[in-house]
Amino acid sequence: MNGGRMLVIPDEFAGFGDALLSRPATAVMSYRPLGDDREATAVGELLSKAFAFPAAEAVPWLEKSGRHNVRVLREGRRAVACLLLLPMGQWFGGRAVPMTGIAAVGVAPERRGRGAAAAIMTAMLRELHAQGQPLSALYPATQVLYRKVGYEQAGGRWAVEAPVSALVVRGRRAPGQLRTLVDADNAAVNRCYQEVAARGSGWLDRGEYVWDRVRHPRGETTFGYGLGGDVIDGYLYFHQKRATGGRYDLVLSDFCARTPRAAESLLGFLAAHRSMAESVRLWAASPPPALIALPEQSYRVRLDHHWMLRIVDVRKALALRGYPLGLRAEVHLAIRDEVIRANAGRWVLSIDDGHARVRRGGRGDLALHIRTLAPLYTGHLAPLELQALGLLQADPTRAAAASPVFAGPPPGTADMF
Repeated sequence: MNGGRMLVIPDEFAGFGDALLSRPATAVMSYRPLGDDREATAVGELLSKAFAFPAAEAVPWLEKSGRHNVRVLREGRRAVACLLLLPMGQWFGGRAVPMTGIAAVGVAPERRGRGAAAAIMTAMLRELHAQGQPLSALYPATQVLYRKVGYEQAGGRWAVEAPVSALVVRGRRAPGQLRTLVDADNAAVNRCYQEVAARGSGWLDRGEYVWDRVRHPRGETTFGYGLGGDVIDGYLYFHQKRATGGRYDLVLSDFCARTPRAAESLLGFLAAHRSMAESVRLWAASPPPALIALPEQSYRVRLDHHWMLRIVDVRKALALRGYPLGLRAEVHLAIRDEVIRANAGRWVLSIDDGHARVRRGGRGDLALHIRTLAPLYTGHLAPLELQALGLLQADPTRAAAASPVFAGPPPGTADMF
């Protein structure tokens, strides 16, 4: 699909485990961008039934994300499934790799369990591959569907909660004075985030859609505070949620510090709310390193979600991410991919001091499905772990030799999309 043209859906989905979509022989299944206002209303009603929220809220949501990013599967003229494309990126090895997030995957109630979800996901992945997109990620409502089209768990999102009274830090540095953030600070805040995100693995290279969710969570009055002027060293965004006895909790939609002083200053700012605030809650790509500054382990950390990744273009995905400096290595892959057949076959990944070259051929030392490449790519699971799970076939020596190539911080993202 390109430039809004219709793509007729072939009957290729039985091999992925779903039954063929039952439909009259005369019906034409097609996949293309969202059409006129009438179809937008129909898609809004579909989403309302899929996610149990008022249909009136759906169209503004689609408008905010951009109608051109909505994809619809039609049976004849009727919308039977939809999804939303969110262009952004993810950081791996110090480089941002383009990634398309997938959201709002909805199917009409009378078409569920009959192949529509597999059909729209397959058509979307082939569209992204044709455009040269390397990666796609999503948060699954069901893993079974997304595994059938090549997604797999590849990182986590963590929920952190701590009593506000426990955030008092006796730092060695004089704390900085935070100030209210305004719209004119957005570019400096973005730069601060990018610097910190580049150190991690799997952090989003945020687009406007995700930044809007950070700064303006739906239905909440959010406050932003930062440390610094033209250069922001640290910042946070939060809203207040009423607790018992007239008190409240602080719910953070972002917390980011690029220096030790900024981390201590942000913690001190939160601790200063302890006369009225009970607890602080936030979501993180991993337990925030700033927690090590706390005097006691008085916080709780739990897994909120595993997100799933799909390698859409093997050559570009492997070539564009960063790798450990000083490392020289070759990894010989043999990949199976029934959805995007251009990914299948043997590939050689050559690493030299953080840079990569990717070519066809090689020995195929590590044999794996495209699903398994996702947790290998992010460092979520090491080659020997994947081998122990029966997801990767390789000589143990070859598998161990590949481990340093994909090593790095635990992959995660703080953002839901």
